[in-house]
Amino acid sequence: MTYYWIVGITFFFSVIISKILKNKFRIYSELYLHNHMSGKEIAEKMLTDNGIYDVIVISVDGELTDHYNPMNKTVNLSDRVYHEKTAAAAAVAAHECGHVLQHKLGYNMLKLRNQLVPILNFSSKFTNIVLMSGLAIFYSSGGKNAFLLKLGIGLFSLAVIFSFITLPIEFDASRRALNWLKTKNIVSYQEYNTAKDSLKWASMTYVVSALGSLAQLIYFMSIFTDKKDD
Repeated sequence: MTYYWIVGITFFFSVIISKILKNKFRIYSELYLHNHMSGKEIAEKMLTDNGIYDVIVISVDGELTDHYNPMNKTVNLSDRVYHEKTAAAAAVAAHECGHVLQHKLGYNMLKLRNQLVPILNFSSKFTNIVLMSGLAIFYSSGGKNAFLLKLGIGLFSLAVIFSFITLPIEFDASRRALNWLKTKNIVSYQEYNTAKDSLKWASMTYVVSALGSLAQLIYFMSIFTDKKDD
């Protein structure tokens, strides 16, 4: 029951944050930039200002689907961000270019996350099966057979570590974006605050996800430790 409470609470806060974020973007989408630059133009300028000429800015379908793909060197902006000339669009576009800068400069946390990706992709295929099987065997054996449960917890902990490594990467990309927007006078004072607020709420989605996964890990670990104490 505790597990479902954790998942439910995490899901609840994720929905709330998502709604707030979408509402913020809806409101901020009505506030147009004084320089009339689109998200695409913002991204292209930030790239060229930092001497990056081999990354292409393209439009992709969906909402909040913006991301940087280092494999084919593309900054992928959702259709709305790509075309709109607002501070919110500028913030998202610059944030994704912040990831490009991290890649170019060899940002250590990004390197670490990239090294974990193949491992996580492999382990994620088995994590749920191993955890559920481990729990079943653990309880049926009266807590005597905990090997599979320990393995499942170990696999799940990789996902938790990955989610927490992602946090400083996202915060750093936002910092780089806001710093560039401010120093290059791309946005006014009011537009800067709007961009900052947009990125703050966007980062909250990662925070909620990381804390939710940590809470689940603690729960799984408590099952083993509580049974061991008995």
